[in-house]
Amino acid sequence: MGNGLIILLICLDTHLHTPMYFFLCILAMLDMGYITTTIPQMLVHLLAKSQTITFAGCWIQMYVFSALALTESTFFVVMAYDRYVAICHPLHYTVILNWEMCIRLASGSFVCGFLSSLLHTFFTMSLPYCGPNKVNHYFCEGPAVRSLACMDTHLIEMVDQVLSVFVAVTPISLIVASYIYIAMAIMKIKSSQARFKAFSTCASHLTVVTLFYGPASYIYMRPNSNFSPEQDKQISLFYNTFTALLNPVVYSLRNKDIKRAFLKVMVSGRMDL
Repeated sequence: MGNGLIILLICLDTHLHTPMYFFLCILAMLDMGYITTTIPQMLVHLLAKSQTITFAGCWIQMYVFSALALTESTFFVVMAYDRYVAICHPLHYTVILNWEMCIRLASGSFVCGFLSSLLHTFFTMSLPYCGPNKVNHYFCEGPAVRSLACMDTHLIEMVDQVLSVFVAVTPISLIVASYIYIAMAIMKIKSSQARFKAFSTCASHLTVVTLFYGPASYIYMRPNSNFSPEQDKQISLFYNTFTALLNPVVYSLRNKDIKRAFLKVMVSGRMDL
């Protein structure tokens, strides 16, 4: 509901039709997408006596979830670039981040996420599963499913490590580089009030990046030999559910434009009634 409200406000308020809020709208859509991929099935399993899922259903859930999560991982770089351009090149902001460029950056994030997920899912589901078929998890996640394979998964772990470098370490490095330039630009601002305003526009993004990359990196960047089902279930539940829940809270509570748009919609709704 929180992410849906953000999308609705950005669509209704023309003052929010800027690259920054366009990217925020896509982030909210990604959060809604991968929550919908896992939570409904998990609730059914908690309420029903049968807690089974078909092999094809598990494959699809794993692919869609990881595709959306990997897309979001790449998309955080796009949002960091948006903040870099806004603070370091404010006079050229609308020229650099025109709508054509915004659409290309968003589309590129989706292509990277869905192609990377295809490799990860293909290698995981092509393993022989001839033994236990009970996934000790809330949903079909790569490491949990891979632990059931009746063969050595060392090669698959290496593939995951390479993918993790591409979709986690590389984006984190680019985000850190962007914020180094942003910090240098902010320090050159003479007014303390202007410095605080510039930093506050980045604080929300830094918060959600930390909440997302911390747990996800732990899950996917350590070897399968260190797999701990109970601990991984808790960590996965956090970055799957609570991160998507906290994102709209973080952005709405720290964003005056979102608050203003919400009040505007509420007032206009009352007037229509």
